Amino acid sequence: MKREFQTDKLRGCGIDSGSRTTKLVVIENNLIIYSDVQSTGLSPVKTAEDMLHKAKEALAVDPGEALPVVVTGYGRNLIRQDRKKVSEISCHARGVNYYFPQSKLIIDIGGQDSKGILAEENGRVADFVMNDRCAAGTGRFLEKVAHILEVEISDLGELANGSEKELEINNTCVVFAESEMIGMIAQSEKRADIALAVHRSVARRIANMIAGFPRQSRAVFTGGVALNLAMIKCLEQELGLHLDITENPFITGALGAALFAQEQD
Repeated sequence: MKREFQTDKLRGCGIDSGSRTTKLVVIENNLIIYSDVQSTGLSPVKTAEDMLHKAKEALAVDPGEALPVVVTGYGRNLIRQDRKKVSEISCHARGVNYYFPQSKLIIDIGGQDSKGILAEENGRVADFVMNDRCAAGTGRFLEKVAHILEVEISDLGELANGSEKELEINNTCVVFAESEMIGMIAQSEKRADIALAVHRSVARRIANMIAGFPRQSRAVFTGGVALNLAMIKCLEQELGLHLDITENPFITGALGAALFAQEQD
C-alpha cells in the first residue's frame, strides 16, 4: 500500500553512493519515512536510479523528480549533474546530529576509507581526518579477512567474539597483514583468535588516526561496520570511551544528505 504523500510538508531525499553500498533516505518534516540500502554494484548511477524508482513505488510521489535531492559519498560526482552534491564528511556529521545532537566525535568506517570527524552542536564539521590511501582500517580490509578465514563478512564479529587467545597483527599494510594471517593459519592458530587480532589491529589504526583530536567520553560510530559487535568492543577498549550507535548506522550519510535537501524545499 502506497503512503499518502502530503505536499504541504518539508521534504528531502538523500543518496549516499558508497563504494560498496548505496543508501537512500526520504524525510518529511525531519522524520524518516523511507529508507533503502543496496549493493552499489558496477554502476553507481544505475543503482541510484533503480533505488529512486523503487522509492517511487513505495511512495505516492517520484522522489527523484518531485523532491529536492542531495547526493553524497564515493560516487556522488557520477550521479546526475543537476543533483546537489555535499561531502560525506558534512553529511555524516549532520546525520549523527539528528540522533545525538550533543555528540562531537564521530568515527565512520566505510568500504574504502575511514574517517574521524569533530562536529559542533549544530552538526557542522569543526575538523576531520581521513584514511583513504590504505585499505587497512576499512570495510574492504575486513571483507578480505573474512574471505581468508572462510566466513561471511556479517559473521566476522561473532567469530572474533569466540577468541580465547590473544594474538597480534603487527603490520599496518594490508598486503603484509594478509601474509601475517596466512602464516598464523599455517601455524594452526584458531580462526577466532586471528579474527580478534584483526579487529584489535583496525581499532589501533583508528585510534592513531584520531590521536590529535581532544578526547571525549563518548563518540558515535557510523557505517556498516558499526553493526560488528567485536569492532565496537575493540574500539571502546582502544579509545577508552563509550560508542553510541545510530538506529541504522548504514544510512547515516544518506540521512544527513536528506536533511540538507529538506532545507532546499
